[in-house]
Amino acid sequence: MGRNLDSLDLIAAARDLVNSNSRGRPREANLRRAVSTAYYAMFHCLASCCADTMAGADRHHPAWRQTYRALQHGTARNHCQRTAEVAKFPVEIQNFAETFVNMQLNRHRADYDPAAKFSKEAAIQHIEEAMGAITEFDQSPRRDRRAFAIYVMLLVRND
Repeated sequence: MGRNLDSLDLIAAARDLVNSNSRGRPREANLRRAVSTAYYAMFHCLASCCADTMAGADRHHPAWRQTYRALQHGTARNHCQRTAEVAKFPVEIQNFAETFVNMQLNRHRADYDPAAKFSKEAAIQHIEEAMGAITEFDQSPRRDRRAFAIYVMLLVRND
């Protein structure tokens, strides 16, 4: 099995896309892919956290891959939007959740809205926001990342 997808590799790929035309403005398609890729860097950061938390560190084990693949974009976004619940986490995780929601909205614009336009500066800003959120998330206490992973993966019951 090959190397696992790494969120920092995705950030690097997004930066490459933005800087693909050194003589001028990058192609619109490259800017769109860069914005989309920045979101996916956050998504894969979260998916890795979920899998590490729930299945352990053996990334070659089928249970790890199953858990990694179980994270749902919509469910994660919906849980990240529940500000009263997210407020129970440290600020680094709160920032990650807010950025995750915003980046997913921008990814949808980049991937599905034919009228959407992104400047090079806006794409760079999205990439840097994603990178900052990932860095803060990775630096937050392990127990809080574990609790957040469980929160975004599982049904929340309020009974």
